[in-house]
Amino acid sequence: MRKVEVVPYKPEWEKEYIKEKNLLAPIFSTLHSRIHHIGSTSVPGLAAKPIIDILIEVFDINEVDQLSYGMAVLGYEAKGEHGIPKRRFFLKNEDGRRTHHIHVFERDTENVIRHLSFRNYLVAHPEKAQEYMELKQRLAEANPEDIDAYMDGKHNWIQEHERIAVEWAKREL
Repeated sequence: MRKVEVVPYKPEWEKEYIKEKNLLAPIFSTLHSRIHHIGSTSVPGLAAKPIIDILIEVFDINEVDQLSYGMAVLGYEAKGEHGIPKRRFFLKNEDGRRTHHIHVFERDTENVIRHLSFRNYLVAHPEKAQEYMELKQRLAEANPEDIDAYMDGKHNWIQEHERIAVEWAKREL
């Protein structure tokens, strides 16, 4: 079991994302990719597990499998779909702790829209970001050694607010 650690927001997370994006961009350049900072570390002021989540959009998900060696050179472990069809997932550990997650999807698919809408919704609705942060902090405190219980505790809130966020994003266009 991984330790559950939710820490206060750190402005350095944006710099870490940009640094990693600059390392990833050359690897994914042949796939005409778009790279986004997602997850709680992408929402200013939101406490989070200190793991940078990055979403990469590509035209053909199957071509990503050819990039595993380049990703390994950067310290990433390829995990395949890792429970989500048509995704490629990579994780990076440094000094024994997880530091980055890379989620690769085909462009403009439901998963891309869901992730980006949720991020943008939380940025635009700080009261919802606060509600989410308080939930995460309570769950981390109650389940410090049980990442599965922590994730399960967030599941329904995230599902509901992702649905709301996607509808909100459609209206914002």
